[in-house]
Amino acid sequence: MPADTLASPDEIHAYLVDQLNDALRRPGMWGGELAIRLTLDHLLVVERRQGTWEDEQRALERREARTATGVKGAFEAVLPADHGTSVASVYAEFAHRQGWLKLDRALSADEYATMLAAINPWTTQDRTWADVTSTFGTPSVLFGGTNPYYGKTLGYATADRSTPMLFFHLWNGTDPGTEPSWPPSHEQPLLLAVRHGDAPFAASFTFTPEGQRRRPAQEA
Repeated sequence: MPADTLASPDEIHAYLVDQLNDALRRPGMWGGELAIRLTLDHLLVVERRQGTWEDEQRALERREARTATGVKGAFEAVLPADHGTSVASVYAEFAHRQGWLKLDRALSADEYATMLAAINPWTTQDRTWADVTSTFGTPSVLFGGTNPYYGKTLGYATADRSTPMLFFHLWNGTDPGTEPSWPPSHEQPLLLAVRHGDAPFAASFTFTPEGQRRRPAQEA
């Protein structure tokens, strides 16, 4: 094939960035964690920074944000299934720091500071998807679809890539001990926890009362 018919490095890079953003927003349609990982690998090859992800993996493992089964394994200890959009949010943090994540809305520094200060008192009550967006506005990134019958994760970020993102993890599904039903009994996804920062993974969550009730049982 003649070289002048091949895509340029810039075109390949732009294509992979778009593909990564699609995979992060709709992980279930793209193949989940593995598809995101492969796209990250391809982008780092194009940028000649193959070792960068290895450094990130070690950092995640030190925080216990990644187990032998991937990032998904870390979420299984703190949130009920499904973990797809939650897993995508961890990869989105890395993508944001690399300048790849495309934000639908960037918070100002003042908005971010106000939001961060409000999280602890605000999560002392149970909340829904509608409560999050009416209080804090449109997210910077919606991980998952707009159908309220499915769980999703809302990400909030500033344009400053060094500022940690804030994530609201929302769940919808069947209550324990009840028969699966469709549609679910909840008209809106329920907020289980807000995640923020680079502390040890379990310590980075602030749970609502509903989130505390639904935390997976811990082994003795």
